[in-house]
Amino acid sequence: MEALSAAWQGSQTLLFTGIAVIGGLWLAHMLIIRRVLAAGRPRLARQVIMLALTAAGVIAVVLALPISDSTRNSLLGLLGLLGLLFTGVIALSSTSFISNAMAGLMLRAVRSFSPGDFVRVGGYFGRVTERGLFHTEIQSEDRDLVTIPNLFLSVNPVTVIRSSGTIISCDLSLGYDVPYYRVEPLLKAAAEDAGLQDPFAQILTLGDYSITYRIAGFCTEVAQLLSQRTRLRQAVLDQLNGDGIEIVSPAFTNQRRVREGIKFTFAPRPAYDAQEAEQVPEKRIFDKADLADRSAAIKDEQLSLAREIEELKSRVRLSDGEEKLALDRQIAARAERLAHLASLVDADSQDQE
Repeated sequence: MEALSAAWQGSQTLLFTGIAVIGGLWLAHMLIIRRVLAAGRPRLARQVIMLALTAAGVIAVVLALPISDSTRNSLLGLLGLLGLLFTGVIALSSTSFISNAMAGLMLRAVRSFSPGDFVRVGGYFGRVTERGLFHTEIQSEDRDLVTIPNLFLSVNPVTVIRSSGTIISCDLSLGYDVPYYRVEPLLKAAAEDAGLQDPFAQILTLGDYSITYRIAGFCTEVAQLLSQRTRLRQAVLDQLNGDGIEIVSPAFTNQRRVREGIKFTFAPRPAYDAQEAEQVPEKRIFDKADLADRSAAIKDEQLSLAREIEELKSRVRLSDGEEKLALDRQIAARAERLAHLASLVDADSQDQE
């Protein structure tokens, strides 16, 4: 009877442990994993969390088995050996696996860039769409998604275009027959026409046949970087051609017979079309990067609103009357904003699918 009673108690313990493990994994999937998904974390992070919780559940079930202590210790030792063997196989089969993981942790600690930023590394240029433990994904100027190993990012210089603004420039060469004091004001006017702030002109080289100029200015609309570069070049053409300056090589030779006095220029555009300015290609090129940038901004706002709600709730407990009603209205407004942000996250998730 004692043996049957002990076996029954052991079976009950195993049953309760199994139910607890299954319920815990389900609850973790419903609460933790979905919260990580809503925050825009990479899929690998969710998988690692579930793998760790599953391993803990297996150990708990082994400890609850109605077996002798020696057998239980043997099973735990076997599980530990399998874990060490699995780790050794991974470490020996791919050295880049560990290197990329360590590089990913280093990049997260440094925080040199975030989703939505323009980056240039090696021969790659684009906006960051995703940061994983082993790789970083950027969207190129051709709208293609480029996956870059984190190890490559950690051993190569990474240029990050600041979201507060960057310098946009345009280089061109003109002959020595055109004086520089005539060219520089026109280049500055072109930069101002293109919407750049604090423009400045430079003389880069004095070549054998031409002078190389550079016009640059501060651009605040980083999201429209490609369009701003095009506008600057268009404005340079308009200003120089409008002033009668030919933008051709000093060794320019035309095989056609032309009348004397003909210049190879065209009239500048009379007015800039505002409707055309709104049709920027970056909306189509960097669509995924825009979603990643907006998701990061939404996440920051959600955290800020959650902290404000907690602070307001703590003040509600210590207040009454009109002050309490006012605090309740503030809490309701922030909760409504949180719900709206959650709907935006769901819509972005559907767009990415």
